[in-house]
Amino acid sequence: MKRRGHNAFVTRCPCCSGEVYDECCGPVHAGTRPAHTAEQLMRSRFSAFARGDTAYLLASWHPSTRPASIDLDDAVRWIRLEIVDVVDGRQWDDHGVVEFRAHHRVGRTPGVLAERSSFVRQEGRWVYLSGRPSDT
Repeated sequence: MKRRGHNAFVTRCPCCSGEVYDECCGPVHAGTRPAHTAEQLMRSRFSAFARGDTAYLLASWHPSTRPASIDLDDAVRWIRLEIVDVVDGRQWDDHGVVEFRAHHRVGRTPGVLAERSSFVRQEGRWVYLSGRPSDT
């Protein structure tokens, strides 16, 4: 956390952008600002996992691959996101791929989820389509 003003504390965004949550993924989660790129959507989804925001995760998932519900494991603490590779997924693209490593802990045991995720633009906004494990 970073101190702002006399009594106000701000929290760094879980997506590891270095920004404050309320200026990074917070507005995307709240629906007041869209994710402009596939990478921004990936970062916002990681932050949603870290914060336990299942409603946002479902809303940012393509309807053709979205599960009916998500049951997050409270024992998993998502601690760091590394973006490994980005292919397309810019503001003017219709599809993109983001490869990442999501670091987590279960108790004292560290773990890493490495995935190559596909994103598409649907009705003008980025959504998660699918992912496959990566070797990174």
